[in-house]
Amino acid sequence: MESLKKIIAKRKRQAGPVYAHHEFQDYGVYLSEVLHDPEHKALYIKYAKEKPRGILEEAKGFAKDYNTKSVNRGKLFMWKLKELENESKDKPKSKSLLS
Repeated sequence: MESLKKIIAKRKRQAGPVYAHHEFQDYGVYLSEVLHDPEHKALYIKYAKEKPRGILEEAKGFAKDYNTKSVNRGKLFMWKLKELENESKDKPKSKSLLS
């Protein structure tokens, strides 16, 4: 039989943060953990709420897979996110010119 302390500790690890009441909050916290950037947790939660999930996933994948000595990948994520947003803004313009 497990002690109550072990059961509570296991539950906290599985359930994620207690204060995440919405999915986007949980995803923002997940991003901050994956990118090893807990200081900017609120910023990632804001991005998870406002920005398309596909762009966030692509920027996360780039930052996570990039070969660098630094553990914190927040700057890479922000740079790639900006690049992807600029690309998405340019695409509709080029399509309208072709029509």
